[in-house]
Amino acid sequence: MFDFSTHLKSLRQSKNLTQKQLATEINASERGIQNYEAGVRKPTYDILISLADYFDVSIDYLVGRTDNPNSHKS
Repeated sequence: MFDFSTHLKSLRQSKNLTQKQLATEINASERGIQNYEAGVRKPTYDILISLADYFDVSIDYLVGRTDNPNSHKS
């Protein structure tokens, strides 16, 4: 399984977004996105929810508990 930083970067790149664009979309700082992708910082619960909603994936997928991005759907 991958970790949060790997999943975040992969999801961002799959939508052809820059770190700044993603930060704007989820109302976060560009520096925060940079730190999350570098593994320097862990996101808050609110940021995790925003990212999961934006990318339409589960929080479990974001944090590496599953390899299935749609594990939250029935």
